[in-house]
Amino acid sequence: MQTYRAMQASAVGKLELVTRPLIEPPPGSVRIRVEACGVCHSDVLAVEGVGAGLTFPRVPGHEVVGRIDAIGEAVDRWRPGQRVGVGFLGGYCGHCEPCRRGDFVNCQNQAVSGLHTDGGYAEVMIANERGLAAVPDGLAPADAAPLLCAGVTTFNALRNAPARPGDLVAVHGIGGLGHLGVQFARHMGFRVAAIARGADKAPLAAQLGAHHYIDSGAEDPAAALQTLGGASVILTTVPSGKAMSPMIGGLKAKGRMVVVGVGTDPIEADTAQLTFGTRGLQGSLTGSPIDEEDTLAFSVLQNIRPMIETMKLEQAAEAYGRMMRGDARFRMVLVMGQ
Repeated sequence: MQTYRAMQASAVGKLELVTRPLIEPPPGSVRIRVEACGVCHSDVLAVEGVGAGLTFPRVPGHEVVGRIDAIGEAVDRWRPGQRVGVGFLGGYCGHCEPCRRGDFVNCQNQAVSGLHTDGGYAEVMIANERGLAAVPDGLAPADAAPLLCAGVTTFNALRNAPARPGDLVAVHGIGGLGHLGVQFARHMGFRVAAIARGADKAPLAAQLGAHHYIDSGAEDPAAALQTLGGASVILTTVPSGKAMSPMIGGLKAKGRMVVVGVGTDPIEADTAQLTFGTRGLQGSLTGSPIDEEDTLAFSVLQNIRPMIETMKLEQAAEAYGRMMRGDARFRMVLVMGQ
């Protein structure tokens, strides 16, 4: 096999199927035969041409699962045949100040998969060895792929938040991120309140493991949380600062609202709510490859899986469109070889 197929963004908003020549991985990198790649909202950075440092053409995709079929020079940790995944962060530099302090997520020179380097909307991908996570055998490729972005984002945010088993934790939004957040929160031992708009979401919230459901269209969610005793943590996954802002009022004293949804409008906070009660607002960005491995292992242990729809590689534009319109339930995944 001397060529492979890829869906590349050739211009703003244009995804097209192309054939590319197969290349050998450079030093420090591996070549992956892609088995599945999730379609994430962050793919807009490449497809819509809004990501800093983007050059066209670019193959999007940063929820990638496959097997290594070739390794470059100076690669010691990995071998051909290993199951691996690649997430949003494509590999830390190792020499900037955050890296020297062990903070690989905030590396100042890190490439973003599918934005600065070609991603997983393809049959083959070249990846930096520092961006690889081992994928356990207990996960099918299509199930593992969304866990490398949506999964690790919610898992890391919850396990690093100041909540203890038995505390009330609210998950704001039951979509691509939130439906995983509810499952992780339940299996971490929290008392879980799911917040979404519409009474029709209540059965889904219960199915995912929520102990309480709050319809934000029918009642004030912050007041409802206070009736339950106040949330130690609110994980907000919706891409809207306007929708997030009122949630701060649902925190108990010393509670934290952790933001993982990225919107274009700002969050507005009542300073009195923050100061009186020592409440806090913070963000959380995905995770390192070892965090991804922890997410995958926890998902196998607790039988947590994303709710997905699969499509063929050549249907990537359709899958991307479903995701952007909010029609996906809840993650679109491209599966190679279907």
